Amino acid sequence: MGIKNLATSSAPTLPDKIRTLIDRTVGSSPSRVAISAFLLVIIFFSLMLYTPLASRNGQSIEFHHAVFTATSTVTVTGLTTVPTGVQWSFFGQLMILLAFQVGGLGTLTMTSLLAIAVGRKMGLRSKMIAQEAMNIGRLGEVGSILRTVAVTSISLESTIAVILTPRFWLLGESFWEGVWHGIFYAVSAFNNAGFTPHTDGIVPYGHDLWILLPLCLGVFVGALGFPVILTLQRNLWHFKLWNLTTKLTLIGTTSLLFVGMFAWGFFEWNNPATIGAENIGDKTLHAFFASVMTRSGGFNLVDMSQINPITLLLTDVLMFIGGGSASTAGGVKITTFCVVLLAILAEARGDQHVIAFTRTIPDSVLRIAISVISMSTLFIFLGCAALVYITDESFDRVLFEVISAYATCGLSVGLSAELPPAGTYILALLMFVGRIGTNTVATGLALRSRRRLYKYPEERPIIG
Repeated sequence: MGIKNLATSSAPTLPDKIRTLIDRTVGSSPSRVAISAFLLVIIFFSLMLYTPLASRNGQSIEFHHAVFTATSTVTVTGLTTVPTGVQWSFFGQLMILLAFQVGGLGTLTMTSLLAIAVGRKMGLRSKMIAQEAMNIGRLGEVGSILRTVAVTSISLESTIAVILTPRFWLLGESFWEGVWHGIFYAVSAFNNAGFTPHTDGIVPYGHDLWILLPLCLGVFVGALGFPVILTLQRNLWHFKLWNLTTKLTLIGTTSLLFVGMFAWGFFEWNNPATIGAENIGDKTLHAFFASVMTRSGGFNLVDMSQINPITLLLTDVLMFIGGGSASTAGGVKITTFCVVLLAILAEARGDQHVIAFTRTIPDSVLRIAISVISMSTLFIFLGCAALVYITDESFDRVLFEVISAYATCGLSVGLSAELPPAGTYILALLMFVGRIGTNTVATGLALRSRRRLYKYPEERPIIG
């Protein structure tokens, strides 16, 4: 009898079996957990936005609009098929805000932050999940970076909200309306979401530095990446102590910011449909604002359908590159772009290795960077092909909208709102792949490295 009781008590219970299954799943494929979590969050917010409570008119919106909006918010893209300020009630806008806050920091990262907040220690499983969700290089940095995420996001979003709220009051909004808009814009900016609660967006504030500069600050810091922010917090004035990721991110981001600003301003300087009628100061402000937002911010001061074709092409390139790794921004990431650019320069000089700041970049990193760019290009090509097939739109409009969706930027020439349901689902899939795919591909390729005990003879094929 005693032996029977002992055997019965030692048998695993259902919670134990579930916990064991989760441990095995996370240990074998953390990326699968991250993808599943994002899918579940998108489904949840789709259902919330589909409810009549989320619409101003008290009626359920068409389901494809709810799915598209939920995907756009969770992936912090900013594309819309219906006007945010017109369609959604306060409850709907609250769901949108929560969605891009969770999506910007990462659903699994938020879970880990809550665990830290209540005083629990992070186990190996939690660290592996957070490492996958944020594309963190070393497992030992997870705890520090998560704390950096919490402090940075809360402090910066609060600061921007405190700055913006009085301005909305001075512009005639009520007390609670100003508070809500200040919070909404602060969270939207830091998470590079690009959503606006006003019916006409931020276009009416195109000359208001009190509003525009805090938005630029939130987008810029959010796009740097939390590992970079952590390095700056520790060694802000000691350039030699910065790691290579921080150096490449800051130098690349700053360079693209000014190149984009001068190029955008030059191309649009005399365009009467955008900034041609503005004075020199406002033209410069618009060019600076556009350069910041094209990297993933998604806010716009001009009608994107009215900019010149060459400016559309410039914006395509900037959106494709995106922001920093493990950030709220999208794109293939600035470090990926810099690594490939350095490899091209090394090949042009005849160097055997890719070197940056007295550091040699491993060939494996270069292969991963090329793979990320190649796969991203493939997804963009497939998305363009699908939309061109089901619509009669011009290729430049389709290309712009597809890159904006995949790079989770959110700038639009108005095509998203004109697409049939099938087209909206295609863009939703691109947004999901663009938010999840780049990190998953990079991490997955890094973990799949293997050693051979032998080497085949070399032979150089003809290139070019």
